[in-house]
Amino acid sequence: MQNFYSNGKLLITGEYVVLDGALSLALPTKFGQSLDIEAINESKIIWKSFDENGNIWFEDSFELDTNMMLKQVQHDEEISKRIIQILNATKTLNPDFLNTTNGFKISTKLTFPKNWGLGTSSTLINNVANWAHVDAYKLLDKTFGGSGYDIACAQNNLPITYQLQPFDCAQGDKRKINSVNFKPKFKDCLYFVYLNQKQNSRDGIANYKSNKGNITSAVSEINDITNKMIECTNLMDFDSLIIHHETIISKIIKQQTVKSLLFNDYNGSVKSLGAWGGDFALATSEENPTAYFKDKGFDVVIPYDNMILSN
Repeated sequence: MQNFYSNGKLLITGEYVVLDGALSLALPTKFGQSLDIEAINESKIIWKSFDENGNIWFEDSFELDTNMMLKQVQHDEEISKRIIQILNATKTLNPDFLNTTNGFKISTKLTFPKNWGLGTSSTLINNVANWAHVDAYKLLDKTFGGSGYDIACAQNNLPITYQLQPFDCAQGDKRKINSVNFKPKFKDCLYFVYLNQKQNSRDGIANYKSNKGNITSAVSEINDITNKMIECTNLMDFDSLIIHHETIISKIIKQQTVKSLLFNDYNGSVKSLGAWGGDFALATSEENPTAYFKDKGFDVVIPYDNMILSN
């Protein structure tokens, strides 16, 4: 039996503009996903995916061939196609992967509801990459795409800054990842609010690319905000940085901020995290704001320490 585990993720600064080299603050979460692999004598893969309550939310089986995966769809065709894509892409990166006479019983287990947007896909990609001994970023490029910050969170247990850079043939790496000492003194005033809908990151990225225009100055401003957030020592300044960040991204993607759209009367700051319009938002408040958000119909409000993985 082999076992792999990857952390979930939240992007605190740099949503969208991380794709264009903005310095972004990303936090690995206490929630994640495991992958268990057990060899079996049959030449097939038997796949089961379990949710946070231990219930099966997907299952299928796939016959193994030395050159390709042949699917036998039992339940959800789209998910089956995606798994086959991931496994076939992995095989292009490591031709020896799955080149065996035996098969495998595979179980994935989430520790968070899959609609939360904490990295159901990125944690799977990182786990499969670890199993197959391939580069998770290359596997991401061949499957879901994106900036790769989610893979960095999957692999790190501390807050990080993440920045894409022009590819340097000498260095051979286009991303700069650093652990940072992000321990806000006011963390008890930070909450994560689930916005009741899963956001498709690929759709958000496509919309961003079609609207962004010249963002050189915006990237520079976001870099400055990220650095100031990491060093911030009081909630008032942190709130100002959130407001500034939201204003910049709102102008780029031509969308209303989440506060003006949903929480206009909230006594604190609210910031979108990742693709706008869904998943989680970051809310600040000197008092527990759970009652306010529940009254608005948003029942999932998670304190910072309950969400974020830190030493």
